[in-house]
Amino acid sequence: MPEGLHQAALDALGDPNRRAIVEILSGGERSVQEIADQLTISRPAVSRHLRMLKGAGLVDDQAEGTRRIYRLRDEGVEAVRSYFAEVWDEAVARFRLVAENTSAEER
Repeated sequence: MPEGLHQAALDALGDPNRRAIVEILSGGERSVQEIADQLTISRPAVSRHLRMLKGAGLVDDQAEGTRRIYRLRDEGVEAVRSYFAEVWDEAVARFRLVAENTSAEER
């Protein structure tokens, strides 16, 4: 997994419209129009958001006739999942350490 991929992906997910697009794509491949039909933003705005998501490694596209079909990119999604798993594991370990080193009287 490329270094920093999770950071670019997290930055891209900072926008609610891009998060909504990722949620839509989690249900499977979609064209720009199919995505725009589910959102309250214009088709050109959807295209701009998709370009940013693609640049962040979260989506891929392929030509299908005159349309472009977008789908989630496994590597980008895995980078985000892996990042949160690592952060969560570290937080749990710290919590466990504090709990084990705190006497019953202090609790």
